[in-house]
Amino acid sequence: MGLFGRSSKFSDSSGKNASSFDALVVGLGNPGKQYARSRHNVGEEVVVELARRGNEALKSGRDSALVAEVRITNATQNTKRAVLAFPTTFMNESGQAVSKLMRRYGFKSVDALIVIQDELDLAPGTVKIKKGGGLSGHNGLRSIASHVATQEFIRVRLGVGKPSNKEQGANHVLSKVPAAERQLLDVAVNVAADAVEKIILDGVDAAMNMYNTL
Repeated sequence: MGLFGRSSKFSDSSGKNASSFDALVVGLGNPGKQYARSRHNVGEEVVVELARRGNEALKSGRDSALVAEVRITNATQNTKRAVLAFPTTFMNESGQAVSKLMRRYGFKSVDALIVIQDELDLAPGTVKIKKGGGLSGHNGLRSIASHVATQEFIRVRLGVGKPSNKEQGANHVLSKVPAAERQLLDVAVNVAADAVEKIILDGVDAAMNMYNTL
């Protein structure tokens, strides 16, 4: 049976989130300095930026991840609490950390799970939001979907563009980024952080209406 045909092991009968936090925000990437600032690690950069905005820093935890707890407040002083995380496993094992963090923080539904990923199918610097749907061959998403038994979590997708052929896919996302493209990605990281805050404060539908029409 496909993942859409399986009920999430993090869903309860009420469908409500039992955590004292409003969201679990996971930025995907690979651990290690050699992968920093690569296309594959833009998700990591977004959670680092969100932690910076919350005057916190990601720190080693017990759940195969670097973690920070932050408060996010809008102009009307509406405040939400979020757990930020960067798995310290490699990309294709990201789900291990996500499932551990959901249990530790009491998240009963993937409705509160926001995953930030690199996206080959979007032009460099583009930011889009998606809830559920296909995994587009992304190993990090595939691992998370396997561990939480559903694909219905929220994704914030940062475009990194496609290589000239499929065989160059791994090299494309892991190799050094040209300066002009890196500038686009730096802007996109901040836009994606804004998008995550919008999702948490105003809901995914409002965020999609704002960012998916840009």
